[in-house]
Amino acid sequence: MRTPGPAKHRPPLPVRDGLNPTRLVLPHDPDVIARFPLALDYLLHRFHDDEARLLEKLALGEIVTGRGEPLTPTTPYEPRGFLYLYRDPPTHEERIPFEPEVLHHDQDLLVVDKPHFLATMPRGRWVRETALVRLRIALDLPELSPAHRLDRGTAGVLVLTVRPEVRGPYQEAFARRAVRKVYEAVAPLTPSGPVSPDAARVATGEPVTLRSRIVKRRGVTRAEEVPGEPNAESLITLAAVDEARGLGLYRLEPHTGKTHQLRLHMASLGLPILHDPFWPELRDTDPDDFDRPLQLLSRSLELTDPLSGRPRRFESRRTLSEWARPTPLELSDAQVT
Repeated sequence: MRTPGPAKHRPPLPVRDGLNPTRLVLPHDPDVIARFPLALDYLLHRFHDDEARLLEKLALGEIVTGRGEPLTPTTPYEPRGFLYLYRDPPTHEERIPFEPEVLHHDQDLLVVDKPHFLATMPRGRWVRETALVRLRIALDLPELSPAHRLDRGTAGVLVLTVRPEVRGPYQEAFARRAVRKVYEAVAPLTPSGPVSPDAARVATGEPVTLRSRIVKRRGVTRAEEVPGEPNAESLITLAAVDEARGLGLYRLEPHTGKTHQLRLHMASLGLPILHDPFWPELRDTDPDDFDRPLQLLSRSLELTDPLSGRPRRFESRRTLSEWARPTPLELSDAQVT
């Protein structure tokens, strides 16, 4: 049995209202150091539009250094030092009208069935309306942290760690690809455009492994395939057929975890996942339109528990709206934990 390693450095401010404090790293740049002998001067310069609010936080003692000491107007600038503070969430967030459902909960893990449209953790316009923040508040688990992530548009099995002491081993299991993940997707049976050899093989029900190099550039909405050494691998199998609608249910097994990997690999076959706003074309969508969820579901997840050495399996109870009837991939609603 493996025992948890030492906990990483913890922020000196606790989780508040389900949200972690933000950490700011002070640059080790000679020009910055020369201009700002005091940490507060740098902070107000960098976030000059928020000066009044930052001064309020300073007066309340809500900005602290990495050592947990409240920032003051005379605190020296410390290159590569940390400042921690709470960011203000949006004044108004439209509620996402779907809830994560608990599949398993013990002293180390919380496993939930994430709905479509609910982001895993705060990012961009979604802060409170995320699975992590909702679960922290609803279950009174302030130290809850995702062991991996699902896109906002993807539903299904999501694993979170309950205690910081066990976070590392579980996150490491995902990082070294020791977790078997199976997804389901609804997509066309017939490729758009020329039929590649891989697409032809998929159409016969033969499992096909796609390998490519995927990069996600900062500021660019979609990931893309580029020439070079493959860094992404997916096993794709046609599992069931709906001839009347020209649709197939596909079993997808990612052996790597690149951003948009499954969506991009399906699109590269000419079989874009139904209701995908990114492929085959990037489309403007209303983020509050919940009528056309991406037809992608994290169906199951298996791993050897890094602490106990036991095999564990968790399975989603959800179905895809475009494929609601039973299929060969839909097992019983019991979960092996």
